[in-house]
Amino acid sequence: MGALGAALGAALAAAALLGVTSAVLEVHVGTGSVFSVEGQRAVLPAWYTSRSQKKPYVTWLLDKDDADPFQVLTYLDGTVKVEETELKPRVGFLHPVLSHNISLVINVTREGDSGQYMCTVNVVDEATSTGKNVAVINLTVLVPPAVPTCHLHGSPAVGANVTLSCSSEKGKPSPGYQWQRTAPTPQVFFPPAQDQARGTLKLTNLSLEMSGLYVCVAENRAGSAECSVALEVHTTSAKAVIAGAVLGSLGALATVVFFARRVVGYRRKKRDGQEEAANEIKEDAVAPKTPTWARRPAADTISKTSTLSSIAGPRGGHYAVTPPSDTGSYRGGPRPGGRTPTRSPPALNGSPRRHQDPVAPLGSVPHSGLTRAGAVPVMVPAQSRAGSLV
Repeated sequence: MGALGAALGAALAAAALLGVTSAVLEVHVGTGSVFSVEGQRAVLPAWYTSRSQKKPYVTWLLDKDDADPFQVLTYLDGTVKVEETELKPRVGFLHPVLSHNISLVINVTREGDSGQYMCTVNVVDEATSTGKNVAVINLTVLVPPAVPTCHLHGSPAVGANVTLSCSSEKGKPSPGYQWQRTAPTPQVFFPPAQDQARGTLKLTNLSLEMSGLYVCVAENRAGSAECSVALEVHTTSAKAVIAGAVLGSLGALATVVFFARRVVGYRRKKRDGQEEAANEIKEDAVAPKTPTWARRPAADTISKTSTLSSIAGPRGGHYAVTPPSDTGSYRGGPRPGGRTPTRSPPALNGSPRRHQDPVAPLGSVPHSGLTRAGAVPVMVPAQSRAGSLV
C-alpha cells in the first residue's frame, strides 16, 4: 500500500501546484477493475482532492446485478459505521484515520462480494462539479475450480471408441479443461479429439498401447485442480464374450457327443466280444457221437435216393439194397449165392468214378436209425421163386 500512498501524495501535490481552487472537489480511483481470489483480501483504491480541512462525509455503496444499491460503509463526523450486510464482519477503510485516502478493504472475499462499488465524498464548505465527487470500481471475486470428477464412458476394448469426461462443479470464471496422459508415455491432446470447454476427450480405435493414466486439469485465473482416470485397454469385447460363450457351448456339446459315442462303441465292442467268445466255445465243444452206420455211404445213399433199387433174399429173410444202375432200371433179384454183383462205376470225362462202399444189409440197421437218417420206407412187392412178382 506504500505505492498507493505515494501516488495519492503525488496527485495532491500536483493539484496544489496547478492551483486547484476550493471549488474543485474530485474523487479519484487507482483502477476501474479489481480482481480477487476467493478467500483472499481485496483493496479498492480511492482518494479525493480538496483544500478544505474539514472532515468529509464518505459513503461506499454496492450495486449488484440482482439487487438495488445498498450502503456498505460510511464515515461521518469522524465516525465509521458499517452497515448490516453480509460484508459487515469483513469490510472497512484501509486507514483507520482518514486523511484524503478513502480506500476500501474486504477481507476473506467471497463470490457474492462481486459487483460495482461506488464511493461518494462531500465536504461541507466546498462545492463540486456534478459527478466529480463520485468514483466507481468493479470488483470481481474469482473462484478457483473445485476438484473435478473424471469418468470413462464406453468399453475400453481393442478397436472400440471411448470418451473421457471431466467436470468441476465450481469455478469462476468457468474453467477450461486440458487432458494429458502421464504414464507410461506423456502425451498432450488437442482439438478435435479434446473439447476444452466441455472437458471431453474422445479416443477412437483403441489399442493396447493406449492404456495408461489420463489426467484432467481444470484451470481458470483463480487456480487449478485435477483428477485422473486409469485406462486399461483389453482384448475382450461384448461380441467376443458372446462368441466365446457360443463356442464353449458347442465345444461342450461336441464333448458330450464324443464321449457318448465312445461309450456306445465300448458297449458294442464288449457285446461283440462276448458273442465271439460264445461262438468260440460252441466251435470248440465236442460234437455228440453218432452211430457208426450214419457215417457210411449206404445211409447217405438211402437218404439221398430215398428209394430201394433192389431187394435180395427170400421173403422173411435178409434184404439187401442194390445200387441203382445207370439207367435206373430194376435188374431182378439177387444172384445165386445171395451176393449182389459189383459193377464198376461208369467213367465221367474219361476218369473213373470213385468206388462206393457196399451197402450194409437193411436188416442190420434198426428202423429208428433209418428214420433219423432220413430214409423213406418203400413198399417192395414180394417175389416168387421163379422171379415173378406176387
